[in-house]
Amino acid sequence: MTTLQHSAQSARSTRLNRSRATRTTTGRPVRTPLQPIRRIAAYGICTDDEGRVLLVRASRRSSTPLRWSLPGGAVDHGEAPTDTVVRETAAETGLSVSVVRLVDVQADLRAVASRGLSIHTDRLIYEVRVRGGALRDRIGQTTDLARFVTLEEAARLPLRAFTATALGLPAPVERLPDDTGSLPSFHLVPGPDGLPRAQRFAAYAVATDPRGRLLLTRIADGYPGAGHWHLPGGGTDYGEQPGAALIRELAEETGQRGRLLHLLGVASHRDPASLGPEGYPIDWHGVRAYYRVVVDRPTRPRVHDVGGSTSEARWFPMSRVARLPLTEVTREALAELDAQTRGLTGSTWASSRN
Repeated sequence: MTTLQHSAQSARSTRLNRSRATRTTTGRPVRTPLQPIRRIAAYGICTDDEGRVLLVRASRRSSTPLRWSLPGGAVDHGEAPTDTVVRETAAETGLSVSVVRLVDVQADLRAVASRGLSIHTDRLIYEVRVRGGALRDRIGQTTDLARFVTLEEAARLPLRAFTATALGLPAPVERLPDDTGSLPSFHLVPGPDGLPRAQRFAAYAVATDPRGRLLLTRIADGYPGAGHWHLPGGGTDYGEQPGAALIRELAEETGQRGRLLHLLGVASHRDPASLGPEGYPIDWHGVRAYYRVVVDRPTRPRVHDVGGSTSEARWFPMSRVARLPLTEVTREALAELDAQTRGLTGSTWASSRN
């Protein structure tokens, strides 16, 4: 089962399972409240000429000691996830890689009781290929070994759950927090330059109906991009899968019930001095996954989340879309949709721009 299929099936219950008590190595439930944190990370699936996949082992310094995973790590503030994959793979394996394509987007929630943390991670999985370098191990770092292994060999290793899922192998059960607390998708932290900064993960829909119309929302006054038309969607909640978040946001912003088809792409944008309803500039970094969605039974759009960032929602014929004031991520998503469908059915979006 793919992550997208799992997300669609869990749309009625958007939160990851939080009811299981976290247990220590002695089997005792963890009762101490954990500090919730969020992070965005990017990883690479890299194979050699023999079809073996590249994995790295976490050292004893890591919060997941001696577990194997895809090479990768946390996306720095303002960094493109594709650059993260290249940087982290070089650091952890000694290999220089280039990104081929986006494969999947996952989210998971786990407890690190020894550090008093509950961690929600949004993970972007890419296919990468080797350009150069030489495989090497590391000493005194959070990963220590790097190896190419067959899938049969990988299945016998203690894998991180997200890695097993990405490779199509049975995934081990991660330890889940008993009480996660809460943390908004929009979470400010102090920046080194004095400006508050926020890194936010969000999911958006390129949603059409059986007539080929595109569903768009208009950004309300007082928000960055006010007056521009935007894809329906928004920030994922703490412990929420991106696909499920998208279905929730679609209903809240437009009153429509959507059906997820597939992942289209990921956009990463930084605005170092974004001015919104807070009344002061924020160094903003948004990482947005956008999906292809179909609304089988469209209705007249209605904004249920009154007073938020969406002022109205509307269905548009695709021939009119290119003449609208669109947000940057909306143009990127439509261009990606055009690229993926060109040569199959033609593209009204592409022809309407000419």
